[in-house]
Amino acid sequence: MASVSRRRRDYEGIDEAPWRSWLRDGQRAVLDTGCTVARYLYRGGRRLYRYAQNNAQPWRTLYEDEATTSGLTDGPPLEQNRIIFVNRPQPIKFVNNRITTAKYSVPSFIPLFLFEQFRRYSNCFFLLIGLLQQIPDVSPTGRWTTVTPLVFILCVSALKEIVEDFKRHRADDETNRRKVEVLRDGRWSTILWQEMLVGDICKVVNNQFFPGDIVVLASSEPQGISFIETSNLDGETNLKIRQAHPDTVHLDNTPALVDFTATIQCEQPNRHLYEFNGLLKDSNNKTIPLGLDQMLLRGSMLRNTNYIYGVVVYTGHETKLMKNSTKAPLKRSSIDRQTNTHILMLFLILLTLSLISAAFNELWMRAHSDWYIGLEDAQNAHFVFNFLTFLILYNNLIPISLQVTAEIVRFFQAKFIAMDSEMYHAATDTPAMARTSNLNEELGMVKYIFSDKTGTLTCNIMEFRKCSIGEIIYTLKGPDEKLEDTLLYQNLQRNHPTAPVIREFLTMLAICHTVIPEQVGDTLNYHAASPDERALVLGAAQWGYVFDQRTPRSVRMRAPHAVEEYTVLNVLDFTSARKRMSVVVRTPTGQIKLYCKGADTVIYSRLAGGEHAQYADTTLSHLELFACDGLRTLVFAVADISEQFYQDWANTYHKASIAIQDRERKLEEAAMLIENNLRLLGATAIEDKLQDGVPETIAALLKANINVWVLTGDKQETAINIGHSARLLHAAMPLVILNEDSLDGTRECINRHTAEFGDNLLKQNEVALITDGKTLKYAMGCDLKKDFLDLCISCKVVICCRVSPIQKAEVVELVSSSTGAVTLAIGDGANDVAMIQRASVGVGISGVEGLQAVCASDYSIAQFRFLLRLLLVHGAWNYSRISKLILYSFYKNICLYVIELWFAIYSAWSGQIIFERWTIGFYNVIFTALPPFAIGLFDKLCSPEIMLRHPVLYVPSQQGLLFNVRVFWVWAVNSILHSVLLFWLPMLMVSHDIVWPNGKDGGYLLMGNIIYTYVVLTVCLKAGLTTHSWTWVTHVAIWGSVVLWFLFVMIYSNVFPTVMIGAVMQGMDRMLFTSLVFWLGLILIPIATLIPDMLVTVIHNSMFKSMTEAVRESEIKQRDPSALLTHPRHSLTETARLLQNVRSVFSRRSATRATMELELSREYLHGSDSWTANAETSDEPPRDLASARVHISIPSVSYSVATPRTADALNTHRDTVYLPQTSWRTRQDGFAFSQEEGGSVSQAEMIRAYDTRQPRPQQS
Repeated sequence: MASVSRRRRDYEGIDEAPWRSWLRDGQRAVLDTGCTVARYLYRGGRRLYRYAQNNAQPWRTLYEDEATTSGLTDGPPLEQNRIIFVNRPQPIKFVNNRITTAKYSVPSFIPLFLFEQFRRYSNCFFLLIGLLQQIPDVSPTGRWTTVTPLVFILCVSALKEIVEDFKRHRADDETNRRKVEVLRDGRWSTILWQEMLVGDICKVVNNQFFPGDIVVLASSEPQGISFIETSNLDGETNLKIRQAHPDTVHLDNTPALVDFTATIQCEQPNRHLYEFNGLLKDSNNKTIPLGLDQMLLRGSMLRNTNYIYGVVVYTGHETKLMKNSTKAPLKRSSIDRQTNTHILMLFLILLTLSLISAAFNELWMRAHSDWYIGLEDAQNAHFVFNFLTFLILYNNLIPISLQVTAEIVRFFQAKFIAMDSEMYHAATDTPAMARTSNLNEELGMVKYIFSDKTGTLTCNIMEFRKCSIGEIIYTLKGPDEKLEDTLLYQNLQRNHPTAPVIREFLTMLAICHTVIPEQVGDTLNYHAASPDERALVLGAAQWGYVFDQRTPRSVRMRAPHAVEEYTVLNVLDFTSARKRMSVVVRTPTGQIKLYCKGADTVIYSRLAGGEHAQYADTTLSHLELFACDGLRTLVFAVADISEQFYQDWANTYHKASIAIQDRERKLEEAAMLIENNLRLLGATAIEDKLQDGVPETIAALLKANINVWVLTGDKQETAINIGHSARLLHAAMPLVILNEDSLDGTRECINRHTAEFGDNLLKQNEVALITDGKTLKYAMGCDLKKDFLDLCISCKVVICCRVSPIQKAEVVELVSSSTGAVTLAIGDGANDVAMIQRASVGVGISGVEGLQAVCASDYSIAQFRFLLRLLLVHGAWNYSRISKLILYSFYKNICLYVIELWFAIYSAWSGQIIFERWTIGFYNVIFTALPPFAIGLFDKLCSPEIMLRHPVLYVPSQQGLLFNVRVFWVWAVNSILHSVLLFWLPMLMVSHDIVWPNGKDGGYLLMGNIIYTYVVLTVCLKAGLTTHSWTWVTHVAIWGSVVLWFLFVMIYSNVFPTVMIGAVMQGMDRMLFTSLVFWLGLILIPIATLIPDMLVTVIHNSMFKSMTEAVRESEIKQRDPSALLTHPRHSLTETARLLQNVRSVFSRRSATRATMELELSREYLHGSDSWTANAETSDEPPRDLASARVHISIPSVSYSVATPRTADALNTHRDTVYLPQTSWRTRQDGFAFSQEEGGSVSQAEMIRAYDTRQPRPQQS
């Protein structure tokens, strides 16, 4: 009965636990306090609880019998599970299948938008000022001069957010409006993904994504097998096998599915990608267990399978894919946060100035209390009244237009990114896209890049490149080359001494695998769970050894002169522990052979004669060459098996396969009995094809002082190989490998490595750290997190393998929060969404993996190589532009509005404004609005070509040298000095009433307009001194702003009384323009104000020139700036700063003289990014290992190591370079092999299910 009670609650949708807890707490409160209110609350709660129970009774009665008769009383407690009724309406409403990655919805837009806007201190401040201005007679500038621009600013920002979020909604709609077929009312209906419901039976066809988490019932393949690609989820390139339960495989036609009714009990939605438990009860009360083998996850794709039928169990945000995602965060740039801090400081200064001004006003009033002055009845005689007056008077020290100006500039910067033809991918017709503009400047400050591998760095395509057979390296024929012209073919035809080995090798390529062939017309298609095996079979086919047929017991191969059929006796599956895969076959001649392929480390130990076997040494050298090229290697060997030995072994293997205990261990021991005395045939090299430009892009990013980390769900060997081919790793770089199975083991390993780094800990060393997801789980624990991060930061490269989406996000969060650096995450799959959202900047690759990464990203590009231009050009430009825009905006406001302070001193702290109120309001909106836009949109540090050619120019923006506390207050002090000159020089000039020759005085407002004119001209000219690129837009912005002010004066001085505004300005234009003193000051005073700035600029550019300025100057003079980057001129201060950045990977000198030649060239590398500008590490492997020379570059010294054999010499003398002894790994074997392990169907069982002679079933 207890179990039935639990089920009742699940059907009702009522969770009693919170109610009971609440009632217990209420009862305890009544007993403890005796409070009357608590007593009434407790009684009311009990009545509400009983009402809920009684009204839920109909649902309870309706499904109680069915739950009992269908056998659902078995299994885990129902309160932990969900019940799904197949082909029937659901009693409980589940979430729909619509997903959204947008920030806002219609009801949430206003509260979220206002929350985002008023996180900015400036908006809060201006809201306060706007409210204070509504108090009668407090504001000297009117009631609406702050509220009006604030509302305008919020409206513009809201419009921008709506436009950007609309793009996200549109991308979401593209996903939600995909089509899927579901079985409803006895027939198949095509509906949108978002309309699919839990309990629906759906049909998914080949090369389609699964629209939800689905339990497979049947498929087009034998025994309900289906192949899925999960690279979008976990980054693995190999296909995985899923299989319907044997009791449901008959549901492969529409009539059977229409009549099918069942109930599925499964676990509640969770984020565990590799776990699923449930059971299915059919109408005959038969219990069918369900597990991960039957689960098809949203985000994965059906491959090599015509169709599947399945039941939807999780939809929308309850799918495992979305559970591994996080809600789109509201990101803010570093400059935005710094600006908030500066605004807060200015607000405190403003409060201080207001208090001081109000205090001085109080003192002046007391000192001038004579009756004839008539101040005793003044309304502003109160201290608080005066404080609010001065607060409103000085409030424009904080530029109200700053946020809206920055928002508009960022919006158009985002448009420039989208319009950049150099980031347009013509093949897919995909331009770059900025999905948010708030982070444009963050692109110029990136310190860490976290990249996915599959689909981001690679194309997810395996290609056979080379092979080594009989000590000779062969390459595939070129596109224009005939087979007869290849060296391999000629050696076969000419009976070269290695011809028998070549034939055996090609035969093994064609038959030692688990590939399924399919003849489609005249085309032979290969379906493989392992992309490596497919590439090998295709490679053999190009040389004329074509695998074309598989039956449950045999494989057939078309050789150049015969068709041969081999009987498959046994298949020994590949596992990561075995690192090999074998097949036992009977040849057409009746001989039994074992073909074994795998890593050189395991194959060589099983060779007859060991490492002294024929071809072993040369093949090993070839493997090193292949690995240095970043190719995935496999070693191939064969063994001849006698009939008697095979029969004895087969009996042993059969007993192991049916063992109840330790079956896996016994199978491995049995395999080892036959996988011995092998004869080496050769080795293969497969390329995991990189996207175009990936190696060059990563090399440039490293030169830009950006750390590149790879976070992938793929295998460790695969990730290491990609690291080499992408130039992230090089042959001389040691690997610190963390593969631990326990918390204690992880702790000991991390502590050992951190101790080995010694004084070089937290300094970037020429070392790569490789770890897997299991170790990472322990390393990310609270007590190890800091030590693990210290170890990672001490390494130049970090590669995390076998990590889940959440682990990716956790790594990004750890680096972001602990270092404070700007992080960028880039990926193309749904498994990258979490880390894209957690990083400071998220970039999505709009590839073939769906749109989920793009939808969650801040920026999207079509290829990884475009990231270089996005960062080094647009990022550096936008950082410089936004920095100057913000600094200039504060400068021009402080310059004008501090004059109100000087006038307050001049006017006895009266609180009177010197400028007309609307000229104050229009200062930011009209008269100085254009220069910030010119700077923010069109200023350039250097040309794009120079920025890309010399990545070190990225460093100033990365280190935040253009916008920080020091730079901000230098600009602030500069603006205060300018305001002093712009107020007191005109005051001195007209101090004796010499505005006109007749001696007349125009009053304080004329003086205010004279000063205002000088201020407008000065701040516009200051914009000219600030900008690096004078374009026609710059000229229009600067000179046009000055012209606008003069036009405004002429118009505004003549509108009254036609328009009832501006009475005090009537005739002002005539008074102003007829004064010779005004015109004289217009020439002299702005120049006098800016002369110190020009002198500082000249001195700085002559004696303290930065690298960027030197390169820009060289570019202007049309010189090659390369020499400047090699030997730039620096001040002593900058040189000292550069020396602080020097990091050495040498922790100690060798105690004895090394036997190999160590040449110390002491080539000092100059420049702010010297550690990257002259890197000498060769990206290409030496072809002649006998005379190979390894170049190891460090910041201050360049070492050249000559060695007879690169790997062995480095291994022998590893103590010369600082390297953890326990982690040293130099020789790369390049082994990598992708295939699902521990799947629902073993590879041996899978191939037994296929007979390619039979036609494949078609969809019903």
